[in-house]
Amino acid sequence: MTHRYFVETPITGDRARLSGPEAHHLSGVMRVKVGEEVTLFDDGGAEFLCRVEQLSKHEVQLAVLSRLEINREAARDVTLFCALPRGDRQKRLIEQSVELGVRRFVPLRTKRAVVQPDADVCERLRRGVLEASKQCRRNRLMEVSEACTAPPPEELLPAGALKLIAHPGSNLSPSAAARAANISPTTPIALLVGPEGGFSDEEAAAALAAGWQPVDLGPRILRIETAAVALTAWAVGEW
Repeated sequence: MTHRYFVETPITGDRARLSGPEAHHLSGVMRVKVGEEVTLFDDGGAEFLCRVEQLSKHEVQLAVLSRLEINREAARDVTLFCALPRGDRQKRLIEQSVELGVRRFVPLRTKRAVVQPDADVCERLRRGVLEASKQCRRNRLMEVSEACTAPPPEELLPAGALKLIAHPGSNLSPSAAARAANISPTTPIALLVGPEGGFSDEEAAAALAAGWQPVDLGPRILRIETAAVALTAWAVGEW
């Protein structure tokens, strides 16, 4: 299995170029040599087997040997609106969202959140997406949008999405809510997960008024990333 690297410029011909941190990682960290083969992806869905031709600390020139159209995306379009935990738990949330196949991640600003995401936080999340995509061999990057308040505006949702909010005390499970809505296997799903203190009464009421269906995840109190991963794994529905 070859090392994987992300190239920002779409690969269209028989040559490719790595620059910046990815070039440094290839040459300075992994110590890849001229003549060795690596795999590149450019967020277009394909991956490219390439041979290193020239390299320096800041730039790597490669010959494209083959292009493989490999679709590792989930069939269902899942958008996750989620409050952020602190520290390493935030990193795990992003890694697991990428691995499970979330298409779009939108950090939430909520009244009870311990982390209020700003532009720097969103940029750090995007770096985490790249690393997770390289590890799990996903060829399209999960989109990380700018933060929004809860409930999110309708324009951020996929058209026709089933909207589910994790809300303790609901009498519906996610599966029961999906059956009641009579969705198809490819109906988009939007998930709304709040902070560990829960959404405020005003936020919850606004979400319900906007058509978000409350669902319960069981009798135990879950951490943010646990609730998000549990809901996402159900929504993707690949097992």
